[in-house]
Amino acid sequence: MIDECLAVEFRVENDDCPLSEVTQAVGVEVSAQPPQRRGDGYDLLQFSSPASDRLTRALDDDERISYLHVSRTDGRNRYRCLSKHPCVVRRLIDGGLIVETLRYRDGAATIFGAVVGRDVLKGVMEAAGETVGVRLQRVYPLHSEAKESPSQRWDLTPAQEECIRTALEMGYFTIPRETSSEAVAAELGISKSAFLERLRRGEAALFEQLFQ
Repeated sequence: MIDECLAVEFRVENDDCPLSEVTQAVGVEVSAQPPQRRGDGYDLLQFSSPASDRLTRALDDDERISYLHVSRTDGRNRYRCLSKHPCVVRRLIDGGLIVETLRYRDGAATIFGAVVGRDVLKGVMEAAGETVGVRLQRVYPLHSEAKESPSQRWDLTPAQEECIRTALEMGYFTIPRETSSEAVAAELGISKSAFLERLRRGEAALFEQLFQ
C-alpha cells in the first residue's frame, strides 16, 4: 500500500544561511536546488539569479563560502559553491521533505515540496519546530489516481505546463497585464525568447485540442 503523498509549502525567515543573508543585503532573488550534504560536512549549493555583480562580490566576500564558480547564460548567473554553514532547508530534508523548488528573496526562503505520509510530515514538522522562523504555509493531498495533471490531460510538456502556470499566477494573462515576459522568464530561470517559445507552443497545443 502506498502512503498518501502530501504537497507542502514552507516559509523560512530569520535564517542565517549565506543565501538568505545575501538576498537581504543585495536585493536579488535566488532560485536554488536543494543543498547536497558532502562527506566532509560541507553543503554543495547550486543556484541562479538575474545577472548581478553585487551578488557575486557579496558571495565571494563571505568567509563561509568556498570554491565559488560563476557562469552566465541568457542574462542569468549560475553559481556552484561549498558552504560551511548548513541551511535550515537541510534539516527539513533530513526529516523527510522532498524539495521541488527553493527560492530566496529579501532574506526569506519559500520551499515547495512533498512528503510521503502523515508520519513523515510529523517528522518534518518536528525538524521545523527545532529551528527559528520556519512556518508551514500550506499542506494538501496529491491524489495520483483522482486527477490527471494538465500536461497529461492536454498533451503538454512539463516545461510548457510550468511556463503557462507561472505566467497565469504572475498575472501575465490579465488585462491589463500585471507583469512582463521578462519577469516571467526570470522567475522560470530561462531567457525571454525561451519563455515565449514555450508559451506559444503550449498555447498552440491547447488550441489545437480545443478546436479540433
